[in-house]
Amino acid sequence: MDFSRLKKYDLHCHLDGSLSKRVILKLARMTGADLGNVEDLESRLRVREDCRSLKEYLEKFDLPLSCLTDQKCFTTAVTELMGDGAKENVVYMEIRFAPFLSVHESLNCKEIIEGALDGLKEGHRKYGTEGTLILCGMRHMPVEKNVELAKIAAEYRNDGVAALDLAGDEAGFPVTLHKEMFETAKKLGIPFTIHAGECGSVQSVKDAIAFGAKRIGHGIAIRKDQKLMEYCREHRIFLELCPTSNLQTKAIPSREDYPFMEFYRQGIPITVNTDNRTVSHTTITKELQLLETWYGLTYEDMEQLMKYAEEAAFRKE
Repeated sequence: MDFSRLKKYDLHCHLDGSLSKRVILKLARMTGADLGNVEDLESRLRVREDCRSLKEYLEKFDLPLSCLTDQKCFTTAVTELMGDGAKENVVYMEIRFAPFLSVHESLNCKEIIEGALDGLKEGHRKYGTEGTLILCGMRHMPVEKNVELAKIAAEYRNDGVAALDLAGDEAGFPVTLHKEMFETAKKLGIPFTIHAGECGSVQSVKDAIAFGAKRIGHGIAIRKDQKLMEYCREHRIFLELCPTSNLQTKAIPSREDYPFMEFYRQGIPITVNTDNRTVSHTTITKELQLLETWYGLTYEDMEQLMKYAEEAAFRKE
């Protein structure tokens, strides 16, 4: 099936996990970073097909993070990522990253965000793709840092920062630890999504919804709770599914266990996303092709998935 003319949305796309080899080399030239042996660069950025765990998957983020060291790097990285999306007719991207992971003595959080916002403008100018930013708090960080991030997000709400997220070790750091972050976000009018249900915890998803999340990153675990699935359908809680990544991180043990069709047939609003384009070696087009192969989805089904994504988008009209 030809998906080239389908207007696509990518709502769950991590910046650091989506930097191509070409962009990494470009960033290294800009900063003078030593990449070591570039012959094996591809394998250092991409997981193997037999990836065994989320831990192994996350190891691939070390190199790209080491290349995001100044404001111009963030501008370039975001611009180039939007260009990658434009190649497959992605009309809107929500690019997420954790600013505090890149802060150092010569680069503060606001400078990082402003660099990324410049990348959104440049990407739109060069490629026509629209984009916004989702700022990620990290579960392992002090609550105070994530509260600070929520306040900073409010400052840039009208400039391209669309929402907040909470990412990281879901099993080790429950979402309930960061209640104050989301209370602050609600007071300031900042919407949010939360990574939850990726590691098998139904309670994690319930907690995220209780805090006010209208979107859930992955959310695979809700398949264990029929009432929760019905709640998500009735209250339009959108799931950000990332099929290739979900298989690689072992959010599900095998393709046969993937609950995509279970969710889709029950009318749960699901979106299809890349998660990490480079780490997972994927695009939105590849994800749709997978779904066509696995489930025999039609072009009309793909259009429905994109309608869900358009409805779920955090952008301001």
